[in-house]
Amino acid sequence: MKMRIHRGALVVLAVAALVGLPLFSGLSLAADKHAAEALEHAKEAVAHGKQGHADVLVQHAEEALKHAGAAGVKSPHLDEGIKHLKEAVAQGKAGHADVATQHAEEGVTHLSEVK
Repeated sequence: MKMRIHRGALVVLAVAALVGLPLFSGLSLAADKHAAEALEHAKEAVAHGKQGHADVLVQHAEEALKHAGAAGVKSPHLDEGIKHLKEAVAQGKAGHADVATQHAEEGVTHLSEVK
């Protein structure tokens, strides 16, 4: 009798592992994808900021913020990157492409450290 209970529990555990592992892996991949997208848009923001295009910097920084927020990762680097991207948006909207670029660069530095 005990053998059946143990075998049944083992089967339930195995099925749960087979179903649960891909589910959680998929969530991890989605978080990685959003973090990578945030980094790419932040890099684009820097590139346009260096060309003096504050308006395009703002567009890319806002897109980076959307992806960073959707990443769902608990990381001090992500938090710091978001802070700098928000400041880049504010400075870019004020027409200060140089200061906005500096903040976007800081955002890139921090987002590249997100694991």
